[in-house]
Amino acid sequence: MYFSAKDKGEMMSMIYNWPAEKVDMIVVTDGSRILGLGDLGVQGIGIPIGKLDVYVAAAGINPQKVLPIMLDVGTNNEELLEDKLYLGLRQPRLEGEEYLAVVDEFMEAVHARWPKAIVQFEDFQMKWAFETLQRYRSRFCMFNDDVQGTAGVALAGLLGAVRAQGRPLADFTKQKIVVVGAGSAGIGVLNMAKHAMLRMPGTHKIGELGEGHNQFWVLDKDGLITKSRKDLDPAVARFARGYGPEEVEDLHEGASLVEVVKKVKPHVLLGLSGVGGIFNEEVLKAMKESDSPCPAIFAMSNPTTKAECTPEDVFKHVGENAVFASGSPFSNVTLSNGRKGYANQANNMYLFPGIGLGALLSGARHISDGMLHAAAECLASYITDDAIRKGILFPSISRFAQ
Repeated sequence: MYFSAKDKGEMMSMIYNWPAEKVDMIVVTDGSRILGLGDLGVQGIGIPIGKLDVYVAAAGINPQKVLPIMLDVGTNNEELLEDKLYLGLRQPRLEGEEYLAVVDEFMEAVHARWPKAIVQFEDFQMKWAFETLQRYRSRFCMFNDDVQGTAGVALAGLLGAVRAQGRPLADFTKQKIVVVGAGSAGIGVLNMAKHAMLRMPGTHKIGELGEGHNQFWVLDKDGLITKSRKDLDPAVARFARGYGPEEVEDLHEGASLVEVVKKVKPHVLLGLSGVGGIFNEEVLKAMKESDSPCPAIFAMSNPTTKAECTPEDVFKHVGENAVFASGSPFSNVTLSNGRKGYANQANNMYLFPGIGLGALLSGARHISDGMLHAAAECLASYITDDAIRKGILFPSISRFAQ
């Protein structure tokens, strides 16, 4: 279904035009930030359709009980606005209260007809991804896949990386993690990783960790983010570097990625930037000096052209003990000693079908952070110690068929 900003005041009657008496799963987008492609306006409808295909194939949801939704609130893509064949509203995107009024009316209409339906938000630009998540999560059974689904899969990989480095899971709280990308996906991963650290057995009880504990160095297009950055988004501010015992000497506001990696010597380099090749040879060679004998590199952006690096780059420049994961599909690499270097794909489809199905079967009214943490920890537990030693962090997608 398509709902337009011009339909304001009519959405309640429109929702009753959908022919299915019952809908269990809804995926909705406004097409504003299709990963790797940007603002596609109404042409982003393929994303909700594709996600619901996965619900049907992987979670066994009845295909007659799913509903893909496009909220057409305009587009800021000038090329589309000038295209005579573009089918969406030919106007700039709504902002502020006008925008929220459209989403509010849609959510109320859905809840009125199908109060038990789960609503998944997909590919909303950062400011609205966080705003709508906080606005609706306590009122409706909903979640944001970019903020929470990506974060859950990344957390599972980060926990696996600790094991691959030969350390107990409790050492996750001591991992030094450099994160490139401060959008909705990046901040979603940071929030979930932070909460996971605070949940580690015993740490919060003995006061070892607190809200001020910061094992992350976050960079955006302007370099390292510190507390001296002006006009910091509140979602990013809690991860900005400041001044204290955990700070690295001579790391300043706007420091480059190479400079940060060289000085921090992180255990993990996590990319959610959408900038293809940003983990170049110089960055990867700097990761070779990591404080871990098995540095972990996560190139999470997709499609493949947007990946921060390739597995070949990692195993060549960082070393054959490196651990690699990506958001795009890559082939495994044959190393010089004949063994495989695994190109793990950290795919959202590992998590969101289970989150939706679990919420549906349990009759959950809300999807909590604890549910997402449990799903991430469960995903991490599927991998055997033997597989971890080989550098395998995620199960094969083929396991969906089992």
